[in-house]
Amino acid sequence: MSTNTNLTTNNAMPSLGIINFQQGGHKFQLSRYAPADDVGFFVRHYWVVKWDLAGEEPYTQHVIPNPCVNLVVEPERTAIYGPGKEKYGHRLEGQGSVFGVKFKPGGFYPFVKENVSSMLNNPLCISNVFDTDPRLIEAQVFSHSDDGRNVSLVEGMIRSKLPAQDEQVTLVNQIVDYVYGQPDITKVDAICEHFQMNIRTLQRLFDQYVGVSPKWVIKIARIQSAAETTDGTDTHNWTKLSMDLGYHDQSHFIKDFKSILGQTPEEYVLGKRAK
Repeated sequence: MSTNTNLTTNNAMPSLGIINFQQGGHKFQLSRYAPADDVGFFVRHYWVVKWDLAGEEPYTQHVIPNPCVNLVVEPERTAIYGPGKEKYGHRLEGQGSVFGVKFKPGGFYPFVKENVSSMLNNPLCISNVFDTDPRLIEAQVFSHSDDGRNVSLVEGMIRSKLPAQDEQVTLVNQIVDYVYGQPDITKVDAICEHFQMNIRTLQRLFDQYVGVSPKWVIKIARIQSAAETTDGTDTHNWTKLSMDLGYHDQSHFIKDFKSILGQTPEEYVLGKRAK
């Protein structure tokens, strides 16, 4: 069992789907902490967002969805949220903070043994999983500003219900890492071929453990790569970018981009410049 360590803060971290992270990072502080070894089989990291916008205009930070379940501790909104299907925004105003647990893809399923797909737009109360009253955990987390204490508190809550390690979680993470590592993958057949798996078996695995289809994971990995590419420069060759991501034509790329972010790539870039 290892001591929790701070992985990254705003100054040195990948965006991991946070849209316009370099701009938004001036509005809030984001820190990520590594889990202890035993919990780390199921949990990717703990995350903490803090902001102080007193006297400033509220700011909405948008995030591209990902194939992970998140336990979020937030005043009167504490719950366990499954993967979403489109970008979502969090409105930051005044002063505040949020504490979260990002489970690894497939890492939450062993706690409930119910298809994670059932959590789509249907958050779970933490009392149903960890026997902890959400108001109590909120009071404990927001009674001070020590991230380390909160990591230990929430990790202890998770450890008290820690299930046996499930080799399917390892397999799911290998598949998801493979997809995100090669954003030019376009078809589920490529996953099946690489992992020597029947397509129906793969689909059932993702419905059960991940909550979204492997096709969706391919799509979101490509769009996240595209968004992060546009965040890094002001000049864009959309034809080249769409080809780099394995699209046969630019129109299909634009359609997928808009279905996730609600904007065409060009509108997305113009919106950044206007801020």
